[in-house]
Amino acid sequence: MDQMETFLAAETYAVAGASARRHKYGYKVFMALRASGRDVYPLNPVTDEIEGHKVYAKIADLPLVPESLSIITPPEVTRQVVDEAIEAGVKNIWMQPGAEDDRASHAAREAGVNVIDDGACVLVLLARQ
Repeated sequence: MDQMETFLAAETYAVAGASARRHKYGYKVFMALRASGRDVYPLNPVTDEIEGHKVYAKIADLPLVPESLSIITPPEVTRQVVDEAIEAGVKNIWMQPGAEDDRASHAAREAGVNVIDDGACVLVLLARQ
């Protein structure tokens, strides 16, 4: 199984940078994962709700540790999110285009996390399924 298949084979997901604004990629990724039937938790410290779904400020606030984490944040925020993900025990991290950060990628790989940070977009892969 390749890195993307491993990411998508998870039981639970979180989307860091999930947004209530429909034109934002954080909204689109969250909704696409939900539409595909996956168990997904939105993460955003400044949003309370997205389409009726409770939004959590950080990974530690979630009711469980997601196996896979999609990140749609600026690189400086990505670093913090990845540190939290490593500490929590997240197994797969997909940094969406524009969220990539070399330091965060290196730290996650050193921790044994499956990291996708090559500019691929989960929306493209989900559209093919």
